[in-house]
Amino acid sequence: MKYFSTELLKIIQKKPARRNLILVLRFFLFMVGMVAAYSILFHVLMAMEGKSYTWFTGVYWTLTVMSTLGFGDITFHTDLGRLFSTIVLLSGMIWLLVMLPFVFIQFFYEPWMRAQTAARTPRESAKGICDHVVITHYGAVTTALIELLIKYQYPYVLLQSNVERATQLHDLGLKVVFGDLNDPDTYRKIHIDRAAMLVVTGEDKANTNIVFTVREMNETIPIVSTATDAEAVEVLKLAGSSTVLQLGEMMGRSLSRRMLGGGGLAHVIGRFGKLLIAEALCVGTPLVGKTITEAKLRETAGVSIVGLWERGEFKIPEPDMTLGQNTVLVLAGSADQMKRYDELFLIYHAIADPVVIIGGGRVGRATGQALEHRKIDYRIIEKLPERIRYPEKTIHGDAADLEVLKKAGIEKAPAVIITPRDDNTNVYLSIYCRRLRPDVQIISRATYPKNISTLHRAGADFVMSYASMGAHAVFNLLRRSDVLMLTEDLVLFQIPMPKKLIGKTIHDAGIRKNTGCLVVAIQHGGSTEINPNHLNPLPKDAEITLIGKLEAQQQFLHLFGNSA
Repeated sequence: MKYFSTELLKIIQKKPARRNLILVLRFFLFMVGMVAAYSILFHVLMAMEGKSYTWFTGVYWTLTVMSTLGFGDITFHTDLGRLFSTIVLLSGMIWLLVMLPFVFIQFFYEPWMRAQTAARTPRESAKGICDHVVITHYGAVTTALIELLIKYQYPYVLLQSNVERATQLHDLGLKVVFGDLNDPDTYRKIHIDRAAMLVVTGEDKANTNIVFTVREMNETIPIVSTATDAEAVEVLKLAGSSTVLQLGEMMGRSLSRRMLGGGGLAHVIGRFGKLLIAEALCVGTPLVGKTITEAKLRETAGVSIVGLWERGEFKIPEPDMTLGQNTVLVLAGSADQMKRYDELFLIYHAIADPVVIIGGGRVGRATGQALEHRKIDYRIIEKLPERIRYPEKTIHGDAADLEVLKKAGIEKAPAVIITPRDDNTNVYLSIYCRRLRPDVQIISRATYPKNISTLHRAGADFVMSYASMGAHAVFNLLRRSDVLMLTEDLVLFQIPMPKKLIGKTIHDAGIRKNTGCLVVAIQHGGSTEINPNHLNPLPKDAEITLIGKLEAQQQFLHLFGNSA
């Protein structure tokens, strides 16, 4: 009853609910008037038949007939009386058997049930929580972010302003708190003063309101927000955002980096101090067909191959592995070493024909701008006129239409980049483009990580997940972490030299063989040794940097521990 009375109080306080309550009162007053009028007519008609009853009997007869109970102990014997009884019966069926249950369910039972359901969702976080990540919206990016936070055992709080949605997510096991996103009291209840970060991923205007509210309460907390429009970036920074991410533009640049051609070929995807991790394509270079040993990249450029991507699958490099057209190298080295790599392979990447970009939304336009920056020509296919920003570079039409694809240059294009948000559409287009051009490079966006493998099977050479990219970008801003997310499940991590490794060589310890991780750098005595010699003893009081899959990292920590 506590929750019911609370809900009833809310009904009275809200203007639309007050209007509904007035309608309910009018309904009952009308029904009382109807019963009173029928009771009076009952006495009049009974008097015409020469019978006399009390006023209470008149009400009794009216209610029994309207409710269809019809005990039959009091009846009319004239046609006029029977006609009156029929009218009373029909009106009772409508008002008591239809309208009354509807009113009860709509205005009494449902509010009570909502209150009972909402009571399961917390209104505040645990009192002892600290260093937690506060997330204000639930979507594809934050779903992937929460998965990362759980894997690395970072506490988080997911705020939801809709009680039904909050209850659903709470029932799924998420750490949800219900509250108004623009109310300072909501953030006090989740201890925003002790939080490690606030992540805001809603619409630009809503994000601005939230950021401004929290920044007034906490001047030091890192606030990461997303922005759809370029104009909103500066406004969000003025409101208090520490970092503003334009995920559409980031995805466009990431997709363009997978495109063969143009400037620097080693594209940096992460860094720890002086150590750079980059990706580079093999297609079109003399590396194709060679083994890793034969490539001699360490001897010629100083970089080391620390991983390979083959159609979405990450592989630990072995000396006798052969590099193919679809191989993506994961390289480790310094800035100078990456520069030498670019100088060696830049000459192999000149192209003349335009790249076909399917989709003229934010991601598609950002992909085109990134290609243009690399001096690569492109054509965008877009079927919605309102999305066309660059008419001279855009083909208006449906990408599923062969004539439209031909007009965009599919027959000679070196690559097709598929950018729509809908993964089903992207699977369809990948299959279609692969059938038209078996030799073309197909690069596709995936909104959800679960569809990456499907897109690879559909014919895409490279697939990038929008959700994973955004989650990694936010996760990497947790500066207290010594973990850098590079791609879907590839991590670069740095820890103090484990006691079990001190004095051993990398080769003797069998780090690669036993864990699947590769040592890419050692920091000792204020200097960093990138791509260390595997035959040198590992020093004490040093930090070791490794690269590997998530499960490889866990295996390393399990075997060697995480500190000396």
